[in-house]
Amino acid sequence: MFMVFTALTMLGACFYLSIFEWSFHKFVMHRPLWRFNYPFFSHALKHHRIFNADRSYHMQNESDRRTIPMAWWNGPALIALTTSPALLFSLAFDTWWLALGFFLASALYYSAYEYLHWCMHLPHRRMVERSGLFSRLNGHHLLHHRWMAANYNVVFPFADLIFGTLLTRARFKFNQAEGESVPNVQPLGKYA
Repeated sequence: MFMVFTALTMLGACFYLSIFEWSFHKFVMHRPLWRFNYPFFSHALKHHRIFNADRSYHMQNESDRRTIPMAWWNGPALIALTTSPALLFSLAFDTWWLALGFFLASALYYSAYEYLHWCMHLPHRRMVERSGLFSRLNGHHLLHHRWMAANYNVVFPFADLIFGTLLTRARFKFNQAEGESVPNVQPLGKYA
């Protein structure tokens, strides 16, 4: 029974983590937040300046490699932050499986974010890059690099869907990155 509760918690946590990823990306990584402006500077001003939606979507200079992932300490900090509500609930109601499920889901979600994001900007014909799901997520992220007010999710675009920031095709034709795992996201019909 414990395994079932933990698995269900992890599944539910994915929806929560999608909303957290969306919120953190939109409100912390794309605008300064009082004196806590490190995420804004390292993401919006640095990462987006280097990686655009054209050929520069893929890493062009070796020196830019370090700007793809978050800083090493972001993982533990974000996992602790996303797990803390479940931990408090678990302590209050003596249901440690809830905290465990949230912790596992948060760690896997963050790992997926970092790995997928790495593969998107530094393609290398990895097995994951050959999947249709990766291709869709890559197109989703590519559109974010063209329209920064859309497609905040990298892993699970549930929050983009419910908050109205989901963009599945370009609004107008643009010079788009190309590659084996990069889908054509150009507009269809009269705007193409």
